[in-house]
Amino acid sequence: MDGHALFRPAEVAESALHTKPTFCASASLEVWGGIECTVARVGDRYVDQTVLNGHQHRPEDLDAFAALGIRAIRYPVLWERVAPQGLDRADWRWTDERLARIRDLGIRPIAGLLHHGSGPRDTDLSQPDFPEKLARYAAAVAERYPWLDHYTPVNEPLTTARFSGLYGHWYPHGRDYGLFLRLLVNQINGVRLAMRAIRQINPDAKLVQTDDLGRTLSTPHLAYQAAYENERRWLGFDLLTGRFDRHHALWRDLTDAVPARELDDLLCDPCPPDIVGINHYLSGERFLDERLDRYPGVAPGGNGRDRYVDVLAPRVAASGVAGLENLLHEAWERYGLPIAVTEVHNGSSRDEQLRWLKEAWDSARRLRNGGVDLRAITAWSLLGTYDWNSLLTRQDGHYEPGVFDISGGAPRPTALAGLIHDLARTGEADHPALDAPGWWHRDCRLAWEPAECCPSTLPSRLMAAFSGPEQPRRLLIAGGGGALAQAMAHVCTVRGLPHEVLPRAALDVADPVSIAAAFNQRRPWAVINAAGFSSVDDAEEAPRRCWRENVGGAEALARACAAAGVPLVAFSSHLVFGGDKAEPYLEDDPVAPLGVYAGTKAAAEKVLLATFPDALVIRAGAFFGPWDSRNLLTRAIRAVGAGQAFDAAADVTVSPTYLPDLADAALDLLMDGEKGIWHLASTGAVTWAELAREAVAGAALDRRRVRSVPGAELGWRARRPAWSALRSMRSALMPPLDRALDCYLGALRSGAGDIATGAWLTRYRPPA
Repeated sequence: MDGHALFRPAEVAESALHTKPTFCASASLEVWGGIECTVARVGDRYVDQTVLNGHQHRPEDLDAFAALGIRAIRYPVLWERVAPQGLDRADWRWTDERLARIRDLGIRPIAGLLHHGSGPRDTDLSQPDFPEKLARYAAAVAERYPWLDHYTPVNEPLTTARFSGLYGHWYPHGRDYGLFLRLLVNQINGVRLAMRAIRQINPDAKLVQTDDLGRTLSTPHLAYQAAYENERRWLGFDLLTGRFDRHHALWRDLTDAVPARELDDLLCDPCPPDIVGINHYLSGERFLDERLDRYPGVAPGGNGRDRYVDVLAPRVAASGVAGLENLLHEAWERYGLPIAVTEVHNGSSRDEQLRWLKEAWDSARRLRNGGVDLRAITAWSLLGTYDWNSLLTRQDGHYEPGVFDISGGAPRPTALAGLIHDLARTGEADHPALDAPGWWHRDCRLAWEPAECCPSTLPSRLMAAFSGPEQPRRLLIAGGGGALAQAMAHVCTVRGLPHEVLPRAALDVADPVSIAAAFNQRRPWAVINAAGFSSVDDAEEAPRRCWRENVGGAEALARACAAAGVPLVAFSSHLVFGGDKAEPYLEDDPVAPLGVYAGTKAAAEKVLLATFPDALVIRAGAFFGPWDSRNLLTRAIRAVGAGQAFDAAADVTVSPTYLPDLADAALDLLMDGEKGIWHLASTGAVTWAELAREAVAGAALDRRRVRSVPGAELGWRARRPAWSALRSMRSALMPPLDRALDCYLGALRSGAGDIATGAWLTRYRPPA
């Protein structure tokens, strides 16, 4: 990594670098923020999250962060970024610019010097010179920014040691228990020496020491292994706080692996954190089980004495898990030091992200009210994360949005931004999604047969059960019976969103009287219009009915939602375009419908947004999904599975839309308060013939039975555009087509029986 090529120069007055800002600590619980800024070394390659998420070149992000009302921000002043080729060639320009702006915005920076990294190439976590070199860098930071008073010299040293020395994920890619312990002690010594160097320049500097805090549950047989892991999780904090002595459970392990001089230094000169920073994720609580037959498809591990699986505890523990509140209380009882929750992130759907953040806030407030010195919770990550699904070992571009979604380039505030804004200013926040519990509290959390935990592995107290309103607010889905309404309902069920699907008999979207009755009786917090005339060819023979359902229904429902102040989601089609463009259509391209159905969709968009400008209108490609027996892929698989040939158009190119992905993205946009026209289609362009062949081959059938023919030979009554692929200029929320097809085929395979019969469609349940 060439540090001199990475950074954009900035004009910063030298005097500004040495002006200490005033900050008055609030007596109330604070909201902090943080950006995922890992610089992990994988093999000979450095992976820099600040470059991946674009913050490297967007100083204006800081203004958006400040608008949230956060009081502090965990911010990168990273060794590998500033001085990759040594301190004598350090490039401070980017850091000068950003820290000056953060100071001007009134936010307190918590400077991170190493974030899951191993330092520049002239050292690494295993080298004896690592602590001293880190300390020299820390001194240089403190000299340049003497007003900085909160530091995290090394983020998550225990976690980094595990990933780098025990699991082999990051440099130096070890799989050795002794190496793991040496890496941990080296990092802790680095923290201790770094803070000593910083405090020689700024005696008031505070150490905010972070690490992941989970818990291991187990069967009675593996209680000994769980007890070890539950002791090991504290080791980094124990070393810093001076709790490590001859009576410590891991004393012999460390004395066997680490030179006595290094341990003596820690024992004689500990460096207790000023704030214990607890990072906690749903994946942090594990369950160990030696009964391997209960977990088909899960690769077992072991400790040399027993073989066992190590799985996500919420997915199997019958009694539930400890949860953040209990883990924080354990940390308080063990250390009695001020605590902050320094990472709160859930890589899931927007509603689950909201629930996770609000649960962390409520837990922190209860603990604070009970006498725990809990300072803040930290929204993490403000810009989301890349490739943490593979622990950064691959660069697949897998993105999880955070408080902002940067998949479209510029940061777009999500529903989390509104929640944080309210919590930061008033301490209270609300959203209809919070009426239901997160998946980790629901019955759907169980992926395997429930297992009882050994009591000794459970915490002393369990988290209180979720208590929501007796009558949760509901989404109203119009168009029950249709594939789209069915998909929306399935995904709402998976996401724990209370909803009601109404067929036409209960809600005629073109009849204001029917709409008023439904609204008065059900009082929805939002409406999804999945109703309408959907047969493209039949519309040519029934234009008046198609117009009534699609245009009249859009206008009537929009008028009712506008009057009631109820958010509305409506769906349009790729067919509104004429096919005269050689690249995917964007949201602002002019429409040119070719048939009756397409004409009603184009007219519906216009009248809907004229009636209710805050409505969300989603243009999608042609649907395919596990709940729809009429889509082309399902029909092709059925035909070929029955030994027949199947004809598909070779001259019509589309961006097909996988229904579960569409429903997920639509619900996220609804929660984010988005409006206007959005394109949501599986990214990629393909002819119908190509897609049918891929689906048939994926179902282990003979792709040669799919015949490529001109669309004119298929008996279509309505004209189709030869090209109607879609792309969004607003965001990239939909997965690529190849992944969507894999998910579709996986859903198909999960159904019992002969796939050619289509019986799997009625038995398929989306995964929890």
